[in-house]
Amino acid sequence: MHPRWWSTWLGIALMWLLARLPLRLQWWLGTGVGELAYWLIPKRRHITEVNIGLCFPELSAAEQRALVRHSFHSNGIGIMEIGLAWFRDPAAFQGVTTVHGLEHVHAALAEGKGALALGGHYSSLDLCGILARCRVDADVMQRDHNNPLLNAVMTRARERQDGIALSAKDLRGLLRQLRNNRLVWYATDQDYGRKDAVFAPFFGVPAASITTTSRIAARSGCKVLPFSHFRRQGSLGYDIYFHPPLENFPSGDDLADATLINQVIEREVRRHPEQYLWMHRRFKTRPDPQEPGFY
Repeated sequence: MHPRWWSTWLGIALMWLLARLPLRLQWWLGTGVGELAYWLIPKRRHITEVNIGLCFPELSAAEQRALVRHSFHSNGIGIMEIGLAWFRDPAAFQGVTTVHGLEHVHAALAEGKGALALGGHYSSLDLCGILARCRVDADVMQRDHNNPLLNAVMTRARERQDGIALSAKDLRGLLRQLRNNRLVWYATDQDYGRKDAVFAPFFGVPAASITTTSRIAARSGCKVLPFSHFRRQGSLGYDIYFHPPLENFPSGDDLADATLINQVIEREVRRHPEQYLWMHRRFKTRPDPQEPGFY
């Protein structure tokens, strides 16, 4: 209750209030939030423009600009959905949600060694993560927020459904949950620097890709199932996908494994490219340290 946290509490209260609004209105307001961000945050707009230019060179300049703008709109909706994920009963959205491929999860867990849900940073991440956990028990790996109060609220929300939220650095905890035959959400599609990374193509561009997934799978024997989720186009609702486990994984070749993971994520991103988090500097680390940066 110290005054230093009052602004955070105010933001949390605003999220709680906005979460009471109907879903259609949430999407409309989120689009407006994204439009404002498009004009008011030029640094993130520049990063998004560079990423989309690198990944979709086949698009015209006008098409790239439109995709950049739609990406901001989608991420604005994602901001609104965080409030829904944290403060609304997920049962309210089950009628507009379809989860595909649960048979792959059940088959993987039947082997008794746990499973990794290999996710990506799609803009509907928080809400669709909660909605998926309404259908299958799961834990989540998360990067802790720098604001400890906001982090506590986020963690509490993500642990509402008998799962646990593990720190992204807690690999021991992850392996423990896999030994307990749990499904754990895990994402590798960001640039974490050179440590434990290889440069594998992502949309044809060499990208620093961590090799931790291969080590986890080799050590635990778990299956790795690609996991994606998208807002529906043309109607109100969500589609969540669990895909068949990666074949011949790990292969013993870190570059081949990282390339396979990037191909799987790229395939899913191409389904709804505007719903991906292009604001992240995915190509920040270059193979040659002397090479000029893209950003």
